[in-house]
Amino acid sequence: MSSEIIAQVLVSGLLMGLIYALMASGLALIFGLMDVVNFAHGEFLMVAMYLMVGLVVVSGLDPLLLWPLVVAGLFAFGAAIYLGIVRYAMRVRTNRGMVQVFTTFGLGLMLIGLTQSLFSADYRSIGESWLGGRSVNIAGVFLPLPQLVGGIASLAAFGLIWLIITRTDFGKALEATREDADAVALVGIDKNRVFTLGWGVGAALVGLAGSIIAIFFYVYPSVGASFVLIAFVTVALGGFGSVFGTLVAGIVIGLVEAASAVILAPALKSLGVYAVYLAVVVLRPRGLFGSM
Repeated sequence: MSSEIIAQVLVSGLLMGLIYALMASGLALIFGLMDVVNFAHGEFLMVAMYLMVGLVVVSGLDPLLLWPLVVAGLFAFGAAIYLGIVRYAMRVRTNRGMVQVFTTFGLGLMLIGLTQSLFSADYRSIGESWLGGRSVNIAGVFLPLPQLVGGIASLAAFGLIWLIITRTDFGKALEATREDADAVALVGIDKNRVFTLGWGVGAALVGLAGSIIAIFFYVYPSVGASFVLIAFVTVALGGFGSVFGTLVAGIVIGLVEAASAVILAPALKSLGVYAVYLAVVVLRPRGLFGSM
């Protein structure tokens, strides 16, 4: 195997890994904040992709210009889902975990059915765009522009999350609520407001990931299933609740997936990812950066 092929595999895996990390960060944020696993996470991604396609069709603008609208739309969507559905599931006294699982799982199924009813099961895609189908050649290594810009956006998003957590009052309230959601009321923090904003931010991160993926991937009602398993593996590998652990885990998964696609048949590229995950489950059940 030539050095150019090895470099191409590493770069491709790194760029997709950054996008996987961005996609999974919202899931990790919500779990770390509320101990709730959002089983509709893949459908949130699907909603973001359909929103991007719809905005492109209606406005005629390039997807790159519409990213902020999709992110804002998913922020509002995530906050509304918490206020309208999730907070009521959290109030039950018995079998709270199972109620939350079935609530978010049922939400995902409802979103798929609603989308299929409104838009049919046809595959859709964004046509010509500034980034779509283009790449840059650096020393014989081809970097697809959607993944390259997506990787940069992912790093910028994680940098913004770090600034929010470490430099803002909301970040301090977020960390305090993560530590003890019941005790924060004693210092004047409204945990429901923090939870609402947390779901909004988590969905906004998925919205950014969906905006990127929609440029180079087909959009259809069950598209979330193509990515949600990788999102869950990323969160588990990085450590449940560790937002920044997902960044490292996403890169690891992207690299392993790219290497597996070269060593194995392309259809079996996920085997390497799940093998790494199972090894971590056995050797370090809490993940790379999680805590028990």
